[in-house]
Amino acid sequence: MFDVIIAGGGPTGLMLASELRLHDVNVLVLERDAEPTKVVRAMGLHVRSIEIMDQRGLWDRFLANGKLYPVHGFFAGIEKPVPERLDTTHPHVLGMPQPIIDRLLAERAAELDTEVRRGTELVGLSQDDDGVTVELADGTRLRTRYLVGCDGGRSTVRKLIGVGFPGEPTKVETLLGEMEVGVPAETVAATMTEVRKTQKRFGIGPIGDDGLFRVVVPAEGVTEGRTPPTLEDIKRQLYVYAGTDFGVHSPRWLSRFGDATRQAERYRVGRVLLAGDAAHIHPPVGGQGLNLGVQDSFNLGWKLAAAVGGWAPEGLLDTYEAERHPVAAQVLTTTRAMMELMSTEPGPQAVRKLFSELMDFDEVNRFLTERITGIGIRYDFGSGHELVGRRLRDVALKRGRLYELTHSGRGLLLDQTGRLSVAGWEDRVDHVVDVSEELDVPAVLLRPDGHVVWAGEDQEDLSGRLREWFGEPVR
Repeated sequence: MFDVIIAGGGPTGLMLASELRLHDVNVLVLERDAEPTKVVRAMGLHVRSIEIMDQRGLWDRFLANGKLYPVHGFFAGIEKPVPERLDTTHPHVLGMPQPIIDRLLAERAAELDTEVRRGTELVGLSQDDDGVTVELADGTRLRTRYLVGCDGGRSTVRKLIGVGFPGEPTKVETLLGEMEVGVPAETVAATMTEVRKTQKRFGIGPIGDDGLFRVVVPAEGVTEGRTPPTLEDIKRQLYVYAGTDFGVHSPRWLSRFGDATRQAERYRVGRVLLAGDAAHIHPPVGGQGLNLGVQDSFNLGWKLAAAVGGWAPEGLLDTYEAERHPVAAQVLTTTRAMMELMSTEPGPQAVRKLFSELMDFDEVNRFLTERITGIGIRYDFGSGHELVGRRLRDVALKRGRLYELTHSGRGLLLDQTGRLSVAGWEDRVDHVVDVSEELDVPAVLLRPDGHVVWAGEDQEDLSGRLREWFGEPVR
């Protein structure tokens, strides 16, 4: 019997598997596709996802495979300066095609001895009080204590547990692919700059040193079944929007995506949970999707490990839906708004002009930047210090930096007084006595995902929060 089976071996599933393996949870990842996809549906990591990789000691390997860019232009393509003094030590985005992200997360999962079965499709499930029985396409049945559906927008797991997926269907589609061009790169760049003055859903540019270009262009209409476009489809739409097809040829892959916007009504039914695109889909504007799924897994992983380990306080696993469902709903609202602002119709263009003027105010620009990058999230943990509910940035300490202390995925008490204790919780929470000029509270208690659940210096108050988030102490 497995502790957790994860359906789906994309970024969400692999991130979740690695988080669980940090706590020695027996995990199996089932991935329908026999080989990793070459389709580039995401192009990098936002600030909060970069912080997550840093928290787990993965940032150097990600940085070595990507390129840093300033944090601007992500809200509907409206170009404004990066707000000053963002609350992060990583005020940038990491450009990186999704297949590389997939590979790095797969390598991380393998290092932690995660079992991944490719070419394996889940087709059925049933659950009882003790666990879940999973049926595979070849007739094999597996038993697990928990099942997590990370199997995409058309999630089989979500359908099998009968969770509704309300929202709006696709109204406009976009074609994309990687291919060679037959004109100089300078000509491509000049034409794209001109077209994007009015058409923000258009893009064409080099993606590496191998001569390939990534092409993104609005489709003629909406297709049934999301069949891949042909090269002729791409050429025709390039002519429509740019007046040229740039001599595109020799495509490596072609695909299409829509602007459907939906969210699962529930993220948990008994011992079955949903994460990533299985729980929410939306237009890819702003680069939200992959990042949202990775952040779902970062929130869920330690909680599910606590349930498997037997020390989870009552209701801990339910906080996953309570915290992440509103975050995704907020992302759906933001992407809906951005899609409207990218329309070429006069009404949306007028609103876009107004938004651009409003973003000249630093407070507005900062608010929207924090919304897109994920660093503005504050979970409702009740009253307390202004830090409570927020994730803590990587503050400098006298003997290093905060994120170097979070690689193990455990809770952390950062104690600047030296008078506090986590006695009884040492198997779940690290106690570090150190000081930081960037932290103006005596001590903070962090969950494994880096969110602050307590700040202060009263031991009795601290013990109450330890019990609330990390269960009963060991006597």
